[in-house]
Amino acid sequence: MSRLDRVDRSILRLLQQDGRASIRSVAERVHVSRANAYARISRMVEDGVIRGFTARVDHERAGQGASAYITLKIVQNSWRTVREQLLLLPGVAHIALVGGEFDVLLLVHTADNRALRELVLNRIQSIPQVLTTQTLLVFEETDQVPPDPAP
Repeated sequence: MSRLDRVDRSILRLLQQDGRASIRSVAERVHVSRANAYARISRMVEDGVIRGFTARVDHERAGQGASAYITLKIVQNSWRTVREQLLLLPGVAHIALVGGEFDVLLLVHTADNRALRELVLNRIQSIPQVLTTQTLLVFEETDQVPPDPAP
């Protein structure tokens, strides 16, 4: 695993702000050559630091008007099995194994509350290793975009 220097971190912040930024614009903004910027980005992709390039989505405008965090308590040592089943569910945006009161935290986006109810009551709660769930409805969400890198 490679260490990231100041220029690498600046490139990452720029790409998090705009994953479609050209190599030329990234190079100009972090004050390196295009070849250097390209090599750094390629290295970070190869090293798995950059896992991909995605779009930030307004879920409500995309027809997913209901969002929720769902906590799960699961049978001990069943994480891998549960994770595989959760990955198959529609609308699951993020899955995390966590420590504390519960074992798993999910972020889901569904068309509406009826679809959310179906997902929780009929799909998630039917997974045999899921002991309990708690649904936290999201009223409003804001994505954190990294600030511009310092010059």
